[in-house]
Order: sequence, then structure tokens, then C-alpha cells
Amino acid sequence: MDSRTTWPGSSDASRHPVPRPSMPLKRRRNPPPPNSAPSSAHDFSALPTDILLKIAASFTVPNLWAASMVCRPWREALRPLREAMVLLQWGKRFKHGRGGVRPNLDKALDSFLKGAARGSTAAMVDAGLLYWETGNRYKGMELYLKAADLGDPAGQCNLGISYLQTEPPKLEEAVKWFYRAAAAGHVRAMYNLALCLHQGRGIKCSIPEAAKWYLRAAEGGNERAMYNTSLCYSAGEGLTRSDRQAKKWMKRAADCGHTKAQYEYGLRLFSSGEMTKALVYLELASRAGETAADHIKNVVVQMLSPISRDRAIVLADNWRASRPSQ
Repeated sequence: MDSRTTWPGSSDASRHPVPRPSMPLKRRRNPPPPNSAPSSAHDFSALPTDILLKIAASFTVPNLWAASMVCRPWREALRPLREAMVLLQWGKRFKHGRGGVRPNLDKALDSFLKGAARGSTAAMVDAGLLYWETGNRYKGMELYLKAADLGDPAGQCNLGISYLQTEPPKLEEAVKWFYRAAAAGHVRAMYNLALCLHQGRGIKCSIPEAAKWYLRAAEGGNERAMYNTSLCYSAGEGLTRSDRQAKKWMKRAADCGHTKAQYEYGLRLFSSGEMTKALVYLELASRAGETAADHIKNVVVQMLSPISRDRAIVLADNWRASRPSQ
């Protein structure tokens, strides 16, 4: 750079003397940044207990314990939720007869309600579900709504399903809660939202939007969504037509135990000449009550050797549904 270059405002001051003020200038303090806050604002230990409990109401056990380790005030404030987690586990034991205890729905409900009283949304959902299953739908929906308002995706999904089953159904309310739960990653809510979009229930029908949510729910492990995703790919509805993708999702749904998918995937294998595999899936569908599979299964049996038939039946006998993580 040329050393003779002069930046604006940096010319020789001797040529232009700067007048000195008669009074001394006061030193100006730099204003704080526009978004700055007092240091005390970052003291999260001062967060009001009721706010903290609402924030942590839907925490998982690992997250709750991690939050309890932040500081002593948080540990004390979150004590009710830690107690609620213990009550929740006891409620599940009593409901399902686990951990060496006999099934007892009264004790299960009592444990869930005590956990709910301590602020746990998971306990609210389980108590609501037990109320719903035993015929007290109004109390069940009250607890679902409370959990949903606190941001619990399972509570939001269950509330949406409840609104679909009320008389008369509250379809728009159902869709609203499905959207919230689906946006939070709840797989079952994604599938139910896709159904509403597909059928135009509570919202304008949109096959592309429905297919998008079917696919997301399928990727999350919902076997019904896997089956519907396969149909979308097969017909080119909402998704680009792809026989390969259609076959992949049909097989996944069949492997997860979707009866109609087992039948239709068996048909695909039959059409492609894979008779032994076809018999396995057709046998599974037939055992699950899919009567349409019986005729094709009998045709395949006649085409296979006794050794191949026996091998297929053994595979069906030892079959276990896969359960993708959700």
C-alpha cells in the first residue's frame, strides 16, 4: 500500500487545528448492547418453582435427573417430579402385573393419579388412558388436556384421538392436537394426521401432505403408515411412483406384523416366483385371519416340494414381528 495514502479523517492535524472547548468534556459511558441483560438474568437457579415444574413436567427420566443436578434449588424444586416418576413405574407394574406384583387396576390408577398430582404429564396420560379404558372418558380427556397443555406429545395425540371419537366428533380440534404432537416427533400422531389429511377430516384433503406424514410415520416405525406409504409409492399418489420403494415398505409393514401387508407382500413374492418366501408370508396372513390369503397359499403349497413346504411352515412357526424403534 502506498504510504502516502491518507484515510478520510486522518489528515495532518497541524493543518487544521481542532478548537479546544472552554469546559472539560465529560467522559461518555458506552451504552449497553441492545439485547444485553443484567447478569442476574442468567441465574437460572432463581427460576420460580412453578415455572420450572411446568417446563420439566414432560421430561424423560434421564432429562429430569440431569436437570436435578444443575444446582441445589433445581434439585429441591424438581423433587415432586422425581417422586412422580417412581409412582409412575409402580402404576405400570400394577396395571400390567410386572415386577413381582399382581395386576390391580385400582392401585395402578391411584399411583398414576398421585404422580399426576406431582406434575408428571406421563402420569397424567397413563391415568387418562386407564380412565378411558374403564369407560370414564370424560375424566380421561380432562387428564389428556392437562398433559397436552403442558406440551406432552403423547397427551396431545391421545387428546386428538379422543376428539375423533366424541359425539359429535370435534375434527378440527383433533387435527390441531395431531399437528402439535406430530411436530414434536410423535409417530402415532403423524399417522393420524396423515389419515385426516388423506380423508379430509377436520382439514382440507391433501394427498401430497398426507403422503409426507405417512412417510415420516413409517420412518418412525408405524406399521400402518408403512403399509400406506407402500400404497402411495405403488400408485404414485403424493409420492413419486416407485415399485422398489413400494416393495420395500410393504415388506417392512409385513415384517412388523401388518396382516394385509403380509398377504400383499406374499402375492408379490408369488408373482416373482419366490414360492417358499411367498408361502411364509401367506401362511402368516392366513393365521392372522386374512381369509383372502388361503386360496393363493393352497396354490403355492401344490407347487412346492414337501421339503420346501416344511421349511416354510417352520419359518412361519418361528416368526417374530420386528419392532422398529420409534
